Amino acid sequence: MGASKSDYFSEEQNELSVLFKALGHPARIAIIQHILETKSCVCGDLVDKFPLTQSTISQHLKELKSANIIQGTIEGNSICYCLNPDTLDKLSNVISVFIEAEKCKGTKCC
Repeated sequence: MGASKSDYFSEEQNELSVLFKALGHPARIAIIQHILETKSCVCGDLVDKFPLTQSTISQHLKELKSANIIQGTIEGNSICYCLNPDTLDKLSNVISVFIEAEKCKGTKCC
């Protein structure tokens, strides 16, 4: 069997691809922003905050959790979600590298 296209890229590149793909939907960005604004774990109040059904929100949470952007803890009958600081650090670092590399060019490309 042949290699998949992702086999041609580094582990880091594949991990970053998963992270950026998970961030590639406005509802997921809104969920992350809501968690940031709440400044605590969010437990089941997302349906009241967004014009989305429970099943749609659950699917977005599943994608964010699969990418390790959020983490959940079970409290009673609900799951509480918060941002994963390790993943946020990784995203922050890679974006900083991109920005610094562009600044170091010293010239505008376009």
